[in-house]
Amino acid sequence: MSLSKLEKADTIKAFKSNIELLGASKVEIAAALNTSPEMIDSIINLKVNAIEEPWILKNYLEEQLKNKGIEASPFTALKGDYHDYWFLDSQKIETENI
Repeated sequence: MSLSKLEKADTIKAFKSNIELLGASKVEIAAALNTSPEMIDSIINLKVNAIEEPWILKNYLEEQLKNKGIEASPFTALKGDYHDYWFLDSQKIETENI
């Protein structure tokens, strides 16, 4: 799946907004996802090694916000059930490791 320029911009904006809403540092998020803060930055900017990485971060942020009772900023391009996308490895997404 390839995102348009507008979809990319909207997704980057949603990542940044949700991280701000969560109030967690990139170091904390990286530790929870067994990766580095630099990798979190790369994913936020959609410079990824695997197409599942944005979904892992998205799911993590949404889950953490839900646990705090905070409504997440919507992701307009990363939407729906990732299981329905044939090109995504759902097992990789479910490991929550980047």
